[in-house]
Amino acid sequence: MLTLRETGPGSPIALLGTGVGLPAQIVDNATVAGPAGVTAEWVTERTGIRLRRWAKPDEATSDLAAAAGRAALQDAGVRAADLSLVLVATSTPDSPQPPTASLVADELGVAPGTVAFDLNAVCSGFVFALVTAERLLRASGGHALVIGADVYSRILDPTERRTAVLFGDGAGAVVLGPGGRAGLVAARLATFPEAHGLIRVPAGGSRIPATADSIDAGLHHFAMEGRAVRDFVLETVAPAIRDFVRDAGEIAAFVPHQANPNLVADLAAAVGIAPERTVVTGAEHGNTGAASVPTALHHARAGLHPGDLALLAGFGGGMSAGLALLRF
Repeated sequence: MLTLRETGPGSPIALLGTGVGLPAQIVDNATVAGPAGVTAEWVTERTGIRLRRWAKPDEATSDLAAAAGRAALQDAGVRAADLSLVLVATSTPDSPQPPTASLVADELGVAPGTVAFDLNAVCSGFVFALVTAERLLRASGGHALVIGADVYSRILDPTERRTAVLFGDGAGAVVLGPGGRAGLVAARLATFPEAHGLIRVPAGGSRIPATADSIDAGLHHFAMEGRAVRDFVLETVAPAIRDFVRDAGEIAAFVPHQANPNLVADLAAAVGIAPERTVVTGAEHGNTGAASVPTALHHARAGLHPGDLALLAGFGGGMSAGLALLRF
């Protein structure tokens, strides 16, 4: 477990702007319920999700990431040419190589030599990437574009009700640099590798390459042990959050990973954060993987005031948890 505090070395780095990139296609519960063998009402009752957005056939993760990045740069008043780092958190890259961040950097028109790379901590990825970028900028200066982006609709088995009804596609981004609207007060990153099998895509890598047999067996689909994941969130992540914020003061906005609205409500209750302080976007967007925390942060930002604390909490495959406190 890695814990970082505001007093770290180097120059202070702040959040300068935020942005989102969401597909235009809206998918309702009736659309996903039929192939999964359930009803639209069942999906709403079990998950709290009503809608999600799916990428068009010609849209990939880099397209959504670039849209979010462009919006965040405009919000921050920073040019792409002034970036020194582009970091994309994703577990659904455009392809195994090159890094999706390279494609985004090229699309945005960054300066030659700008560092661009991907980070995969699944649904914790954005918080991991945020902390990584903040620490790099403390040492080097400059500006960073940090993006969480995923297109999970491409790796779902539409007949599997435990997963097919949960996910949407999207991207969220922030720009970091000197000065600005919010600073990182503290962060805690942790991985619990003994539970790595709870969330998985078995094939498509070096252990099980893409073959006709692996595709026929459905090994390229996303798989999750839903009940065990829920237990992990409430029995491992919730106590970690309580410990992390014990001396932090009042939390104005709790910005968790949007696994599903029902689980978000249970997590907030377990942590002791009031529903009105909990940001919930999953009802309209579904679970967008690494995009869910930055998308929810963008949604929450308008309601935050100087001095407010926002708690970001990512959790997901690995199993992993990423926590961060921002002071506006």
